[in-house]
Amino acid sequence: TGGTPAAAKAEPPGPSAIDLGAQSGRWAAFQERHRLSCEEAARLLLDAYEYRGLVKHTGGCHCGAVRFEVWASADLHVFNCNCSICTKKQNRHFIVPASRFKLLKGADNLTTYTFNTHCAQHTFCKTCGVQSFYTPRSNPDGYGIAPHCLDDGTVQTIITEDINGKEWEKAVREHKTIRDMSKP
Repeated sequence: TGGTPAAAKAEPPGPSAIDLGAQSGRWAAFQERHRLSCEEAARLLLDAYEYRGLVKHTGGCHCGAVRFEVWASADLHVFNCNCSICTKKQNRHFIVPASRFKLLKGADNLTTYTFNTHCAQHTFCKTCGVQSFYTPRSNPDGYGIAPHCLDDGTVQTIITEDINGKEWEKAVREHKTIRDMSKP
């Protein structure tokens, strides 16, 4: 009756719509060819640019209730901390900014333990008890990932560095690598 079918209507531009100029047709063809929404296509492009030189690792807890993905180097720089909790649970981890981490499933199956300053969020699976990642005190805007909880096939090498967590404030103040690890 003279109307355009709903499927043929173009998405209305959002409040932050970008004029792609001569690239508009190319962008639309890319979306259609790969059957992607505008947001999915933008994410793909941003991931390819921002994560250049990084690989997507996947991992999770023992029972599989918690799963995540993380973008990091194939060559991991892992910290072995001797603070009270890291010693008790043998917590060796590498640090990534929050923007490079995505919880795929299991948010409702996580529980958190904190102590002392309550800045570090020690999350673990309620079912199997495995801590596959946590929020470290040194980088509260990032994640500490347990390399032994990653799926096989994406890690090339692991370099382990001891950190004196018993003297945490001094260790972090003097350790440029840890401070810089949470930056994208």
